Amino acid sequence: MKILHIIRSVNPEGGGPIEGVMQLARVKQDHGHSVEVLSLDAPDDSSVKECPLPVHALGPGRGIYGYNSKFKPWLRAHLQDYDVFIINGIWQYHSFASHSVLKSLNRRYYLFTHGMLDPWFKHRYPLKHLKKWLYWPWGEYPVIRDAKNVLFTCEDEKVLARQSFWLYRCNEKVVNYGTAGHTGNADEQRRLFLENFPHLQGKRFLLFLSRIHPKKGVDLLIEAFAKTSKDQPDLELVIAGPDQVGWQVELQQLAEKHGISDKITWTGMLKGDMKWGAFQTAEAFILPSHQENFGIVVAEALSCSLPVLISYKVNIWQEILEDNAGLEADDTLAGCVDLIRRWQQMDDNSKAEMRSNAYCCFINRFEITKAAMSLLNLFVRPIQRPL
Repeated sequence: MKILHIIRSVNPEGGGPIEGVMQLARVKQDHGHSVEVLSLDAPDDSSVKECPLPVHALGPGRGIYGYNSKFKPWLRAHLQDYDVFIINGIWQYHSFASHSVLKSLNRRYYLFTHGMLDPWFKHRYPLKHLKKWLYWPWGEYPVIRDAKNVLFTCEDEKVLARQSFWLYRCNEKVVNYGTAGHTGNADEQRRLFLENFPHLQGKRFLLFLSRIHPKKGVDLLIEAFAKTSKDQPDLELVIAGPDQVGWQVELQQLAEKHGISDKITWTGMLKGDMKWGAFQTAEAFILPSHQENFGIVVAEALSCSLPVLISYKVNIWQEILEDNAGLEADDTLAGCVDLIRRWQQMDDNSKAEMRSNAYCCFINRFEITKAAMSLLNLFVRPIQRPL
């Protein structure tokens, strides 16, 4: 099969969707399938050049929405080249334009919303949600309604997606999702990470690795860490990720206000061996998100035998709970304090057992091969090319 993934951007700073595309693509390619990407990036963008998949970059798209006059003509011209079309993400031009072309020419497509219909956004940004309602009936709802399947990565995501708009009908399908997990030499990766952050040598630390964004609960994490740092003064915090909305300075001021700025290391975005080195060196991973569709980064942590301390708003929390692969709490200050304190109070044997459980959880639930095969089985049956 020839598979075309359609996405706003292949830049990994945008979050998990492109990482999911690349991880799934590796397994599909191993089974003889061809995978390409259509995006609205500028052709000379560094993320396009670094992407391991062939990228048809038609941008840059205009503004946040990403309008691009080349998009529809290109898709029409190359429609016959592909067997399967997968739209990744909504609320931007690539989904609207893809639906317009594919529907008009009677080609089936699949849609990953990647958590973008979670009702958290409605409650957190009510004015923005009102604007979305004006666009929804004619702009985005048809994309969802007409998809062969709207693909959800877990049951929670599917149920939550129904709560954002009363005008809602689609062919829902929960599919496996995951990642290839840890690769490379763990000892060398630890050494590389500590060479870049030598002050962490011999230190215990919790690792936050994700975008620095309000929905990730980083402010709660800093305040909770301040409240618990006196309990175990030798425990530190590493915050790793791109400052997507210019929030980091304010967060650093918050840490300084609480007198813990010397216990927090800000690494910026980590990739490749540096990222794996952070996972391999940390004591536990922490993500107190207010909204998290799947959280590939959570699965990556599990693949490194790293217990995960997460909020109930991370949609795979039930699987983590069932496998005793981490700790769960509310996405509140009290909840975040509870996560850290429970981890601090665990004895060494319990922590070791949780590390073992973390890896088993990854292998049994989130290893990428199962996810890719479930998608391929879905795609094989309805392949349809017009005569």
